[in-house]
Amino acid sequence: MARPTPLTLALLQQRNHGSPSENLDAIAADLRAVASRGAQLVMLQELHNGPYFCQVEDVAEFDRAEPIPGPTTERLAALASELDLVIVASLFERRAPGLCHNTAVVLDRNAGIVGKYRKMHIPDDPAFYEKFYFTPGDLGFAPIDTSVGRLGVLVCWDQWYPEAARLMALAGAELLLYPTAIGWDPADPDAEKVRQFEAWVTVQRGHAIANGLPVVACNRVGFEPAPDEGRGIRFWGGSFACGPQGEMLAQAGHDDPERLLVKLDLERSEAVRRIWPFLRDRRIDAYGDLLRRYRD
Repeated sequence: MARPTPLTLALLQQRNHGSPSENLDAIAADLRAVASRGAQLVMLQELHNGPYFCQVEDVAEFDRAEPIPGPTTERLAALASELDLVIVASLFERRAPGLCHNTAVVLDRNAGIVGKYRKMHIPDDPAFYEKFYFTPGDLGFAPIDTSVGRLGVLVCWDQWYPEAARLMALAGAELLLYPTAIGWDPADPDAEKVRQFEAWVTVQRGHAIANGLPVVACNRVGFEPAPDEGRGIRFWGGSFACGPQGEMLAQAGHDDPERLLVKLDLERSEAVRRIWPFLRDRRIDAYGDLLRRYRD
């Protein structure tokens, strides 16, 4: 099948509905809605089957993990086939007892699972205790070939690292995608919230510019209380798509679920890279110290 040009992408910015079944029912309804509007590629938010459980360290939360393939990928594969979609999903993967990953999985139309990416950068911050749950990824930065193009799928905390975006670009990714769960501490002042959100958008637009690729991020939305009666997290939404010069193509709001659709011209990266030849002018002979933690 020839790659569609332009590509119609949908980002499903959702809130937590309470249980995996309720969340998957909401996802199915949104998938049908965006497919009826011409979507060909759909990205879901990080850990979309439930709440962002990493606000606390609790061994009982490991019960949320599931295998890949498993029940969620089976249902999403059926929807991808029914609706003629490529779907980028995000799951708590149970690989073995006591060994779990934060994993993005790609399902392609009638082909089922065509690839997965295990989150490489794992945060460990107040209310984001992911190192307790997730083993760092071991699949590297390898794009996933689909019927709509070669997808460079990364996950949330990866979006702060230019190395991850660059390695996906060097492996031939045509589009960078970031399923995300990021939000504000309700106690932070408004000015700090603005700085955090703008930094999040800016760094990803920088990845688009530096690599001459479109970048899309799908974040969750809504307030999720902490199980330990902490302050909770207000997920800031703001899902967006930008082009290969960092130009903003579409952006969702901060407060409500949204089905964000945007048309992407993947062919435009060629023209942008010809006028801004950053890959050509890289001094790969001089970058050896990037393999060091720090230059003392």
